[in-house]
Formats: sequence, structure tokens, C-alpha cells
Amino acid sequence: MRRAVPTTRRFPATSAAMTDLRHITAHYTRVDLLARLDAMLRDDGVDPERPTLADLTPYDQFHTRGIDATVELGALLAPPPGARMLDVGSGLGGPARWLATTFACHVTGIDLTPEFVAVARTLSRRLGLDDRVAFETADALDLPFADGTFDGAYSMNVSMNIADKDAFYRSIGRVLKPGAPLVLAEIAHGSTGTPGFPTPWAASAAASFLATPEATRDGLVAAGFDVIRCEETRDLELAAAAKARAIVEAGGKPPHRAVILVHGDVAPAAMANAARGLRDGAFVPIEVLARRR
Repeated sequence: MRRAVPTTRRFPATSAAMTDLRHITAHYTRVDLLARLDAMLRDDGVDPERPTLADLTPYDQFHTRGIDATVELGALLAPPPGARMLDVGSGLGGPARWLATTFACHVTGIDLTPEFVAVARTLSRRLGLDDRVAFETADALDLPFADGTFDGAYSMNVSMNIADKDAFYRSIGRVLKPGAPLVLAEIAHGSTGTPGFPTPWAASAAASFLATPEATRDGLVAAGFDVIRCEETRDLELAAAAKARAIVEAGGKPPHRAVILVHGDVAPAAMANAARGLRDGAFVPIEVLARRR
């Protein structure tokens, strides 16, 4: 159940800003990420060099509710064949590959973490999707594309690491064509409870920048978007967590293993803090559909 609720700015070239960026990328960088993924695939009985889209789904959907959230996002975007779509914060590339395969569109993903980009490219090559998806290392506040390049855009669990939300929304709006859709699936600031760290998106409060659902809506409108809907998806998240627990308790593997893949030994604490924050109301998952004016 859901409940309704001009030019790009460059990130300042200061040592403090660079420290902030390193702090964020360090949270996601493992160095051995591809080797870890290959080992986990072999444990699943999968040849890492010849996986299917479904084989990768437990690992490359690095956001809340995994593939289920990606399918919902696709339904909201519904890109026509040949459309050029932008994935802001593309991670391991799972949503981009799914969208490109399902809708016969082209997806360009950008991510701040070079290791994510490298792994996303390798997995896309292994699936034979190099002609449909592309990935670049880039800052979401300084997108390296011309004005009006894309027919649509989306971002999943990314803005939590971005302090300047206004610049984030303006940067995306600049590269979208008029009327193009933008879908955001994010973690918003709740009204109760105290966040605990680490979480899947931040090692500490220094890298966690949550906005309320209301501030998200207002920021998008100010950046030139019409917000069609902004809904809480807390009930869906709680149901997904309960389903995953039931699978594990019955002796199966967790259906969503991306946090375990990326964060290793830190994953249990990160997932526990996220679950606690969700239950207590410190975190509120939201899904937003907007269109560039």
C-alpha cells in the first residue's frame, strides 16, 4: 500500500568538497567487487562469464526492494523503443540492463564510484548488452551531457548521498527534453525515530543527507518539474522484508544480496539499522513521478 504524500552547477573544486566525495565513494568501493560477485555466482551454480539477466538480479539491483522496485519504475517510465534514458547513480547497472532489455531503449548510467562503473560495464559485456547500455563515471551535479539529451531519467536510492538537492534536480532537468519523465525511488527523512549508522548508503551521518517527502516535492517544482505523484512505500518495504525473512528462515538465500555483495562484513549492521529506522519512522521510502516542464 502506498500513501500519497537553468545551467548545471559544478561541485566546488575545494579540498573540503573533494574530501566529501572521497568519503562517499569509499563507502561503496571494495576493490575486489567483481571477484566477490563471481564467487557468489559460482556458489549459485552460475558461470560468471555467461550469466543471464535473472542470474544477476539478486546482486545488481542495489536499492530497496530490488527488482520489484525496478519493475515499478519501468511501468512509470514506460519508455518507447529507441528512447534515450538516463540512470543517475547507476550502481552495478541492474536497472539499466533490465530497462534496456524490457523496453528496447538505450540507457546511459552515471555513477560517482569508478569500481561500480567498471563492474557495470563488465556485466553488460557478459550479457551482450554493450549496444544498449553505457556507463560513465560522473558527478550527478555536473552531468557531462548536452541540454535536452534524454527522453527520460530515473534515480534509485542516490539522493541520500547528495546534500545539494536543488542542484541535483536542476542538473537532471537540464539534460531532459521538455515533457520528459523523471522517476525517483529514494529514502526520505521520517518524522520519528533516531537514525543509526552504518546504513547501506552511508557509513555515518556525515554522508547521509535525507530530505522530507515535502521538501523533495518542493525542490522538484522549484527546479522546473511538475510532480505528478509523491508516495510513501513503507508498507511495500515492510512486506518485502518480511518475505525475505521467511525465505531465509526456510533455508533459502536472501532474494536481494546486493548489500551483502557491496558491504561484506558491514552489511548485517547496515541492513539492521536501515530496518530499524524504517520501523521507527526515521526513514521513509518514497516513489516520485515528475515531468520536466
